[in-house]
Amino acid sequence: MKLYERCANEIAELIRTRMLRPGDRLPSVRAAIAARGLSRSTVFEAYCLLETRGLIEARPRSGYYVKTGLAHTKLQAPADSRSDGRARNVDIGQLVFELLGPMARHEFAPLGSAFISPSLCPLTRLARHLWTEMRDLDPWRLIEDLATGNEALRRQIGLRYATNGIAVESTEVVLTNGGLEGMNLSLQAVTQPGDVVVVESPTFYAALQSIERLHLRSLEVATSPSLGIDIDALAAVLERQRVAACWLMTSFQNPLGSSMPEDRKKALVALLAKHAIPLIEDDAYAELFFGAKRPLPAKAFDTEGLVMNCGSFSKCLAPGYRVGWVAGGRFAAKIEQMRLMYTLSPAIPAQAAIAAYLDQGGYDRHLRRMRKALAGYLAVAVETVEMYFPAGTRMAVPEGGYFLWVELPKAVDAIELHTLARERGISLSPGPLFSAARRFGNCVRLNYGHGGDPRFVPALKTVGELATQCAASRHALASARQ
Repeated sequence: MKLYERCANEIAELIRTRMLRPGDRLPSVRAAIAARGLSRSTVFEAYCLLETRGLIEARPRSGYYVKTGLAHTKLQAPADSRSDGRARNVDIGQLVFELLGPMARHEFAPLGSAFISPSLCPLTRLARHLWTEMRDLDPWRLIEDLATGNEALRRQIGLRYATNGIAVESTEVVLTNGGLEGMNLSLQAVTQPGDVVVVESPTFYAALQSIERLHLRSLEVATSPSLGIDIDALAAVLERQRVAACWLMTSFQNPLGSSMPEDRKKALVALLAKHAIPLIEDDAYAELFFGAKRPLPAKAFDTEGLVMNCGSFSKCLAPGYRVGWVAGGRFAAKIEQMRLMYTLSPAIPAQAAIAAYLDQGGYDRHLRRMRKALAGYLAVAVETVEMYFPAGTRMAVPEGGYFLWVELPKAVDAIELHTLARERGISLSPGPLFSAARRFGNCVRLNYGHGGDPRFVPALKTVGELATQCAASRHALASARQ
């Protein structure tokens, strides 16, 4: 770790523990040089890194300040995960279906849901666009657009990349049936049965299900709740193990909520390019940032066409429309051919409606409202966890997305907690779902994207109280055995 990174991490820890509070002024560069015995360039790079991470902001003629509007917690963050470095077969699909299958029904308070609340989505406006597009649609378009997808939508997606300074031709954009199909096709395009795929630890259970379905093996790499995947650990894996692909979420990772700083994304892309390893980048939550700007994806640093950036409108616009895409780099043509063989095309009317909505210019306004609501829900969730969860609970506070990763005391069994919560009409996503090795047995992923639901806070309180009871029961049992 470089000196400026160590300095930045020390200041970030002061912000996390609220020794430095939102709105506090940081020491000037000159004062920091004197206090820390560092060079001017080191301090300046550390401050720039903190600014890139969205933790501080520079104010003209005033200095650097801790950003306001960020949720904070008094609790410690979960420790960085560890990995045994073993590639293993995956057998997680049945557990996912057993634990989460019944939980999608509306009678359950959706703390375990993978989706955002539909109440945050502009469904009425989209319905109007859907009706208009269906009324005016040239019937031949229903056939012509099957192969390539809606040209206007691909152009709009390309424009959004360009707005962020990323050169992606519309011909590189492959429209898919939701983001998950895009990632599945990307994985299938670059692997053969038996291949090894690197994932974060923990990782999204759908990635593990895809690896299982294709008869691949997963290799989990240590991951930080604040910085994302450990680049050094990944480099060590690539030196000793043949890896076919990486499936990573570099911004607002599910379930941790972690985001890789831009310098680490750049280092990640360079490392994978050195070994000619494709990256499937799940970028589904990147629009749901709480900072000043959308984080750049790893795709922004790709010069070799190895990064397949996968996006979706399901997470922030319309869950049921099932429209996603892949900016497929050198693999775009193969991904498109595979989609044609498997599902042919996403629904043409849904593509047309979303294209019309984007063209009308309301998407960014909608996203601003959604981000503001989510930031408020996160603050409520953090405060509730602090108040009602058992002593020893750890929590990572994300800077975007809508998932909160909570590490409970070792005495709490997350699957047992899931069962108790289900009996009280509450869904949870227990930690073992997010690891092929069934790690994270005392962790849960909580969805705060339903924070406007009147059941949200009472459900969160109940989960905390149940976790406290589980911990107390386990301690009492251990004492009785002594």
